[in-house]
Parts: sequence; structure tokens; C-alpha cells
Amino acid sequence: MMQPMPRVPPFDRPATYEDLVALPDLYVAEIVGGELYASRPLALRPNLARSALLALIGRPYDFGQDGPGDWLILILPELHFGADVVVPDLAGWRRTRMPDVPDAAYATLAPDWVCEALSPPTIALDRVKKLPVYAREGVEHAWMLDADAQILERYRLEDGRWSLHGVHRGDDVVRAEPFAEAELELRLLWAEPADAAEGQ
Repeated sequence: MMQPMPRVPPFDRPATYEDLVALPDLYVAEIVGGELYASRPLALRPNLARSALLALIGRPYDFGQDGPGDWLILILPELHFGADVVVPDLAGWRRTRMPDVPDAAYATLAPDWVCEALSPPTIALDRVKKLPVYAREGVEHAWMLDADAQILERYRLEDGRWSLHGVHRGDDVVRAEPFAEAELELRLLWAEPADAAEGQ
């Protein structure tokens, strides 16, 4: 199992963006609450789930093929919210709020939707540290995608707090906000042989 790189907080001050960019490029680096976190890229199974989800929602919602096409969806965007720097696995903005990708290294406009592909090295960071940041910034929808357990959790921001709006697993077919116009076949997200998926 891939081991996480530990938190790297300076001992005498909060972490800065300069500390973050000084890390080797192979790490995904984030600053939350003054603490610097660095993790290796996703293992293959959660990476596949993230890629498959992007393909399923990106085609109708981002590129507008056979769907509404009113979203801008990015993979691993760097988001700056004050002193916090977070990198969700996927993030989406309604094009009414972000018509084009800014010519910048990072975004300061909070997305409308984020998705975190959970893995053991980063699950506590994603759930405990980053979800409150997303809530504070007004992100409306957050998905937690667990490829090992084959579970998709959907949260919606209500009165400044996250409310669980659905837990889906295995080969469920769901219509999930904010992409409820399209059906998502969850079996397409999991790294299973084709014959095993057909036998479920």
C-alpha cells in the first residue's frame, strides 16, 4: 500500500505558498489551516474511478454532447481560498459563473461542485480538513468517491453545513445532483473485469 508523505508544517510559523511550491512536483501539495500536506498521486484504482467519472459527466456537461453543456469541469485544479490551498480531484463551475478557464496557475472562485477520490493516505485530509473549507467557501455539492468500497457519497451544502443526500454503491444507476439530467452507471467507475460486472 502506498504510504503518505507526512504533514510538513514548519515548526515556528504557518505554512506558506513558498513552502508548497518548494516541494518536488511529483507531490500533490495543499495547505489547510496553516499546515502543509503532500501526497503522492492516486493509486490506480481510485485514479480509474476519477477518470471514469470525469468521462461520464464531462461529455454531456462540460463539452455539451448529448447534454446541457453548461459546466466547466477540471481535474486537480489548484484553488486558493485565503491562506488555504486545496486541490480537489475534480471540480466543476457552472459556466454562468466561470465562462472560460482563467489564464492563471490557480483559481480563487469557489467551484459549484467538487469530488474527492478517496484513498487511505488522504482520506482524513479530504473528509476532516477539506470539507469544512469547501463549506466555508460556499461550494454547493461535494462527492466522495471510494473505489475500494465501490461507494459514492453525495453531500449538499444547506445552511452552511454538509447534508448527506445519497449513498450509492456497486452497480447502482443514479441521477445525482448537480448532474441529475444524466444517469450514472456506477459499475463503469470500478476496476472490475467485464465478466464480473456483467454477473452482478
